[in-house]
Amino acid sequence: MQTSLNGDMNAAVLYGREDLKIERIPIPELAPDEILVRVKVALTCGTDLKVWRQGYHAKMIVPPAVFGHELSGVVEAVGSEVGNRLKMGSWVVPANSAPCNRCVFCRKGQSNLCTSLLFNNGAYAEYIRIPGRIVRENTLEIPEHVHFRDAAMVEPLACILRGIEETGIHSGDTTVVVGCGPIGLKFIRILSGRGVRVIALGKRKSQIRTAERMGAYAAFDVSEMDSPVSAVRQLSEGGHGTDSVIEAVGIPQTWEWAVQMVRRGGTVNLFGGCPRGSHVQFDPSVLHYSEITIRSTFHHTPEFIRKALQAVASGEISASDFVNGEIPLNELPRFFQRMKHRNGELKMAVIP
Repeated sequence: MQTSLNGDMNAAVLYGREDLKIERIPIPELAPDEILVRVKVALTCGTDLKVWRQGYHAKMIVPPAVFGHELSGVVEAVGSEVGNRLKMGSWVVPANSAPCNRCVFCRKGQSNLCTSLLFNNGAYAEYIRIPGRIVRENTLEIPEHVHFRDAAMVEPLACILRGIEETGIHSGDTTVVVGCGPIGLKFIRILSGRGVRVIALGKRKSQIRTAERMGAYAAFDVSEMDSPVSAVRQLSEGGHGTDSVIEAVGIPQTWEWAVQMVRRGGTVNLFGGCPRGSHVQFDPSVLHYSEITIRSTFHHTPEFIRKALQAVASGEISASDFVNGEIPLNELPRFFQRMKHRNGELKMAVIP
């Protein structure tokens, strides 16, 4: 059992707003209950783009800090108290958080809202230290037939699967997905594959083509429409609206659209978080007399991390549909500059 590695590694360190540097830093030392993972694939994502643009995340990362949270890799060193479940050479996908399992929210089955939810960043590096709680609660072995690139999707996919379950979407339903970035496209792929009639709304021709390829029944470029709400309602049964709406953009206008698109008795999931201080207007009489349910799905739980790995292992979803290519670690700062002007449409596999 190897408990540490000596030497330095390459890593992407976030110093502040749009200030990301590739540096040589020491390989992390391990506590007895921790493991060291050699990163095989780290994926870029919209959340990392937001953190890079604002320079921090109050819960996830305080600069200066090694950046990134979607990854898969190989166990390189194991602390003395880890036990036999994970060994050197194991292929693993560690989640980016783990709950305490003791607080009031954990006891009520809402571990994503844990009062001491432990986050971990550092995927954009050659090695990442996995804290003991995440080792115990949220680090899974990757089946031999699953590629590292596919396994690295587990964290965002867990959020999506939880969103689908929270919204109560079933085969035969009609659902709108607002937003055709990587998250919206994953919703479209999973839902269409499960027999849901998906109407997709994006704002680029390339997004619309991809949404159709993911299985969308209909896809619209909202930049060319006078009334996206009317277009959606015309495609719904009797013009009443759709059974549910997944809002995966996170701006007030699309939140308002979502409530206007759903049928009476339907459910809206405000999956995309609006910036702090935003103001959204809803007609309270519509919510009340139409019995519209509004939900917001934040983050994932250990249950859905496991469901996400099962979905990947079964072939229900593949990274090849969402990852545009791969780049070495030293190109990451330039790539974020490109993402800044593409609204998170691009997703790359970073190979440290």
